[in-house]
Amino acid sequence: MSTWLRDETPPGPARDEARRRDVFAVLRDEGRHQIGQVTAPGAGWLASATAIPRSALALWEDEPAAPAVVPCGTVFDAVNVPAVFGRRMLEQLWSDGPGSGPVALHRGRMLLFAAPGSAHRLPALLRWEEWGAAVPPMLCHGTGDAITIPPLAPPPAAPGSGPRWLVAPDTRQPWLPGPEVLLWACVRAARAASAASVRISIFPPADQDAKVYDVSRRR
Repeated sequence: MSTWLRDETPPGPARDEARRRDVFAVLRDEGRHQIGQVTAPGAGWLASATAIPRSALALWEDEPAAPAVVPCGTVFDAVNVPAVFGRRMLEQLWSDGPGSGPVALHRGRMLLFAAPGSAHRLPALLRWEEWGAAVPPMLCHGTGDAITIPPLAPPPAAPGSGPRWLVAPDTRQPWLPGPEVLLWACVRAARAASAASVRISIFPPADQDAKVYDVSRRR
């Protein structure tokens, strides 16, 4: 998946229709879920957050391996937490909770995509929560904010490094956790971190990057 399909059709309605059908053909794989790779419907969902979705899709077609900037607040919010704590949150969401929405890793931080309005509500809920003080500092991106998302098609030379999707958008309308679900995950993760700090083990920690999340559970 190192190249994108190019359309040589002359400009006009025929080309627009061909582009609509084939612009993300390289991302399509109907036979299986692609947990770390954005699908064509997922790309359309991300583009819908921008002012001009069609322009965003055209730009991503030209540069599929480049990160992109998308606004928050209308289609989704994003909760930005340290990577280690974020992995604990994911463990809780997928083991005992409803699963997660799209999740990205960027510069040692984890971005959990959430329902619009979560960026405003979650900090307030944490202030009232007994375990709120144990949650590491987080950034909540909502209306008026923008985030950098990983490439839709990561470079094949270094698939495990740099910005990347841990749970990639795979549908036009992905399920997104609200502030109450994220609060629950934060509290459970903080409790787990507290218990781990007093636990002594002779075994090394598991490779957290090796986690596989069953996206079919979150529907």
